Amino acid sequence: MVLADLGRRINSAMSELTRSNVVDEKAIDNMLKEICTALLESDVNVKLVATLRNNIKKKINFKDQGPNVNRRRLAQKAIFDELCALVDPHINEKGEGAFKPRKDRSNVIMFVGLQGAGKTTSCTKLALWYQRRGFKVGLVCADTFRAGAFDQLKQNATKAKIPYYGSYTETDPVVVAAEGVARFKQEKFNLIIVDTSGRHRQESELFAEMVQISEAVKPDQTIMVLDASIGQAAESQSKAFKESSNFGAIILTKMDGHAKGGGAISAVAATNTPIVFIGTGEHIHDIEPFTPDQFVSKLLGMGDMRGLVDHVKHLNLDQKETMKHIEQGIFTVRDLRDQMSNIMKMGPLSKMAGMIPGMGQLMGQIGEEESDNRFKRMMYIMDSMTEKELDSDGKIFVSEPTRVTRVAKGSGTSVIEVEQLLSQQRTMARMVKQVGGKKARPKIKRLRA
Repeated sequence: MVLADLGRRINSAMSELTRSNVVDEKAIDNMLKEICTALLESDVNVKLVATLRNNIKKKINFKDQGPNVNRRRLAQKAIFDELCALVDPHINEKGEGAFKPRKDRSNVIMFVGLQGAGKTTSCTKLALWYQRRGFKVGLVCADTFRAGAFDQLKQNATKAKIPYYGSYTETDPVVVAAEGVARFKQEKFNLIIVDTSGRHRQESELFAEMVQISEAVKPDQTIMVLDASIGQAAESQSKAFKESSNFGAIILTKMDGHAKGGGAISAVAATNTPIVFIGTGEHIHDIEPFTPDQFVSKLLGMGDMRGLVDHVKHLNLDQKETMKHIEQGIFTVRDLRDQMSNIMKMGPLSKMAGMIPGMGQLMGQIGEEESDNRFKRMMYIMDSMTEKELDSDGKIFVSEPTRVTRVAKGSGTSVIEVEQLLSQQRTMARMVKQVGGKKARPKIKRLRA
């Protein structure tokens, strides 16, 4: 995954601090040196890295702290907060947050970006994401420049069962865009997504055309689709698009690749524009909303339980018992088995595993094929447990260790693997307990609504 190596290196630097006997200025400087080096080698702009380093140093100034302050936690929180700030400009230049479509009116979203960034595929992904949330969505292909562009959008839209508009005969993209938007508005569609031609900042005519399309369809939001792997060129390209189209949001694509990805972070800061979605694969379902703290949590191997619950909810899987337990602040071994069973139905394990605390790092170290095998072995372990063991909170294995040995033999795995799975269950149970009980009930009700 893009930025996976960066996450491992930052996590390693933070772990070194945790293991250090003395947390002093020297230890902090060594940690920051490792983190800043990792960011720079991942193509993050040097000015951003310098700002991040200075902000962290200010937040963990030991001279201003009392003697009882936990220095390790203070440092960890400062790093987490600054990494979130790095990918989160909070508001756009007008002082507004990212645009959110409403169902009581027609909303128009226009896509812009470089050739090959994944605009057409991202249009379909976003359309399907909103369609599954009750929006009536239409796609307009205003890309008359690239051969096969309309065919690609038509094929994707047909597969996703989304209405579309385009033309094989009209060569003026402004006319196609205006006609498509007008038709969908007349038919009371509440979300219309316009796909435009890919263009480079040196192509002045195409940039002028982009401005004309924008004037014709008057979009409520313009989204730039940015390839996460293009490196340091991302900053200059995004600035050029910002000057011409004044886009209000960014979708990062190809986040499932192995490129550095820091250039995309630099582009966010350079244009002061929020990331709203990230593309995590080639399939039409591989898109997820971007939330800075959840993104950084996954980057550092801390998981994303909120994202996992939201993703599962919209797959219409049977989650009644698990949701009931979460309301009560309970997470049993059976709940873990049910979640893992559903995860195996959701797509690439490397993507879903990143949402589970500690699991993303494990999967990153062993590769996709080995990840599949690990997941299957974990399922074998839970399938070898009794009903009483599955419905327990895992403490029964602590009080009766012979059960661990029996489960290991019955599943054809090792005692260590069984203990690792139980440790994972305890970690998730603690997190559920923190957000469970009375506090979780209004949230669960909103999820079910």
